[in-house]
Amino acid sequence: MRGKGEGGLSRVPADPNLPLKYWQGVVELPNPTGRSGDRRRKFVRSKHKPTAIRKLKEAQEELRRKGDLRTDSTTVEAWFTYWLENYARPNLRPSSYSSYKSTIRSQIIPSLGENTRMDKITPALVQRLRRDILAAGRSSTYARNAHHILANSLTDAAGEGRIPMNPAEYVTPPRKAARTLDVMSLDEAIRLIHAIESRDDRARWATSLLTGARRGEVIGIEQERVGEVLDLSWQLQRITWTHGCADTPDPDGRYLCGFKRAAACPEKRLDVPADHDHRHIEGGLYFTRPKSRAGWRIIPLVSPLRETLDRHIAEMTPNRHGLLFTTPTGAPRDPDWDSKQWINLMRATFGDDRSIRLHDVRHTTVDLLYAAGVPEDIIQEIVGHSTRTMTRSYKSRSDIARLRGAMEQFSALLTQTERTHEIGA
Repeated sequence: MRGKGEGGLSRVPADPNLPLKYWQGVVELPNPTGRSGDRRRKFVRSKHKPTAIRKLKEAQEELRRKGDLRTDSTTVEAWFTYWLENYARPNLRPSSYSSYKSTIRSQIIPSLGENTRMDKITPALVQRLRRDILAAGRSSTYARNAHHILANSLTDAAGEGRIPMNPAEYVTPPRKAARTLDVMSLDEAIRLIHAIESRDDRARWATSLLTGARRGEVIGIEQERVGEVLDLSWQLQRITWTHGCADTPDPDGRYLCGFKRAAACPEKRLDVPADHDHRHIEGGLYFTRPKSRAGWRIIPLVSPLRETLDRHIAEMTPNRHGLLFTTPTGAPRDPDWDSKQWINLMRATFGDDRSIRLHDVRHTTVDLLYAAGVPEDIIQEIVGHSTRTMTRSYKSRSDIARLRGAMEQFSALLTQTERTHEIGA
């Protein structure tokens, strides 16, 4: 006989002469179809009767508050496969999506356990992710990024009702690792300018140093976007294909189409969100919009960059893509190939003991603009760090005047420093 408040609770097996397996509570759920064969029930179990009673009451109370309860048992692997396709892919840029997918497949799923039920994820499991990543020799910054990916996905899982709450909310994110960037000084920037003067690709590196533009923005400049100003409304990026026939491969790495490579899949699709503006160049290279509208900017061309680009345009061989910078054969500069050329330039200029990344040249540009006395809001606008929405159509004459004045201050600083070096020599 059931005790008071134990309605829906039963012993498994029911025969008291047999060893107890567990106590089971059953909560009847709404039946949206009304058909008797579609009965829906939520089960709670425990080997301890008081615990089973508590779980049963909690489920009944949740049903009273929400009107329904989830009854599926989605696993970690199934959820993240679903989440990548339905949440991450439509909302992330290709490079970000690729990073999320890699982190989830190599770190999050193995740490949580691919067969772990979503409703069994606890704050302790979330904390284990950080320990596993650090134990594998990865940085605290990587662990922090993985934590945020997990936390965002669990928020969406809670929103769909797959879990009652987000356990990551009870875990402090890992701290971002302190990092010392190897950045060029003003003297080294002048030294680099002299070093590239005799190179065929001098204009390409001068553009990065003197504008703070990102790699993709520079190698994606089209000649028609160079005039009184430098138009950085597009960038060059590599976009990958993804299989359209299946989300996950079989143990041999093959998809339903029978091919491992996504490019060979008859149902292949570009790995980009639906609203991602892009234009094809060739192969896997595309013109894409900067990651934020603050990146859609123009930079006034002043000395010495203007003369450098004029000279480059006069000497260059036109290419069918209309690109300002290409490889020696006239092909678009693949992003990875471009970065390797930068590494070679750094070794030739400063030796093997420096590790100046191409992206960190932006820090050098910002430092130089500050040293030239350029106002902070103009610096943000020049390098594309401003949060204000900005396109060419929103530019006013006063904006252009301030930007031009800033670039002229920058030019004057470089010219003055260069003369000081010549006198000292």
